[in-house]
Amino acid sequence: MPQRQRGTQRRAGCMPQPELRTSSAAWLEGVLSMFEAEGLDVPSLLREAGFDPDSLHRQNTRIPVDEISVLWQLAVARAGRPTLGLHRDLASTHSKLGTVGHAMSCSSSLESALVRLTRYMAVISDATAFSLHPDPRGCWMVMKHTGGSLPIPRQRVEYALLTVLMQCQWLTRRELQPLAMEFIYPAPADDRLHREAFGCEVRFNAEANRLLLSSADMATPLPTFHEVLGEMQEHLLDDQLDLLGQTTTSTLVCAEIARRLQHGEPRRQDVASGLGLAERTLQRRLQEESVSFQSLLDRTRRELARQYLAEDRHTLTDVADMLGFVDTSNFFRACKRWFGVPPAQYRARIWDAPAALAA
Repeated sequence: MPQRQRGTQRRAGCMPQPELRTSSAAWLEGVLSMFEAEGLDVPSLLREAGFDPDSLHRQNTRIPVDEISVLWQLAVARAGRPTLGLHRDLASTHSKLGTVGHAMSCSSSLESALVRLTRYMAVISDATAFSLHPDPRGCWMVMKHTGGSLPIPRQRVEYALLTVLMQCQWLTRRELQPLAMEFIYPAPADDRLHREAFGCEVRFNAEANRLLLSSADMATPLPTFHEVLGEMQEHLLDDQLDLLGQTTTSTLVCAEIARRLQHGEPRRQDVASGLGLAERTLQRRLQEESVSFQSLLDRTRRELARQYLAEDRHTLTDVADMLGFVDTSNFFRACKRWFGVPPAQYRARIWDAPAALAA
C-alpha cells in the first residue's frame, strides 16, 4: 500500500473533527508492543498500513478509528491466528491506560474505578463506549465501538475487554471470576482460548460485547485508594475531555439521542429532560454552539447507521428500527442522502473496504 498523507488528520495537539472518532497514540503503542510480543514485525506492519512511526510519539497524537482497524486486520492476517492477543499475560503487560488507569487506581472500590473508566473512556478512545449495567447477580461491563466506516475486527474488541478484566484484577490484587462473557460475534470453531482468557464460559451471537462481575467483586475495596490524588487525576482528565470536545452540549445531546433511539425518534424536550435541562436552556446552549437539535439527530443516526450496517447480524429492517425510523422507506432515503447509495449497497461497500485497504 502506498504511503498515505496524514498531516491533516493526525497532528499533535489537534482536536479531531466532530465526526472523526480517534484513539490515543499511547493506547496504540501498547497494542503495537503486544503485536511485537506475538512475534510480528511491527515496523514492517506500520509501513504496510501507511503509518509514520514518529507520529506515534508526538504529544497528544490521536489515531482515527479506521486506521487502527486496518492495523488489526493486517496483524491478524500476518499472524495467521484469529485469536491474536487473546492471552492474559499479553493484556496485563502491554495495555496502556495512562492517566485513566492512575485515576482508577485511586478509587475507593472496583465499582468506583469502573465508573471513572465510564466517564473518561473517551480520553483513551472516543470510538469506544464503556458502560455499566446492573444485574441481579452483579454488574455488566458493556463495550461498544462506534464511528468509522470499517467493521471493527473482533480481535480488537476481545483484547479490549480482556484488558479491562486484567486491569480489574490488578486494581483489586485478586483473582476475579467473571460470571459470564458474551460477544456479538459468531462462535469460533474452538473457543478454548476464549474460556482460558476470561476464566468462564463464553457465549457468542449475543446482543452485546459484555462481561459480568459479581456484586461482591464490584464492592472490593482498592488497596491503592487515595482520594486527593484521585481528584487531581480527574482534573487532568477533565482538561483532556475539554480538548477533545467531549464536554460540549452537542456531545451530550448526541449521547442522549443514541440512548433513546431504539425506542423511537426522541423529542427535544425528552432529551433535555434526560440531561436535566429545561428545553429552552437546551435550545439556547445549542444555539451558542451554532448547531440545531435536528442536525444532531441526523448526525447521530448517520454514525450509528455506519456501525449497524457493518454488523451483518442486523437486517436492514432491524437497523431502521434501531435508528428510530417508523417507516423503513425513510431510512432508505436517509441512507441515500448520507452515503449516496441505498443501505444494502453501502453495507456491501463496507465489507469490500477492508480487503481493498489491506491490498
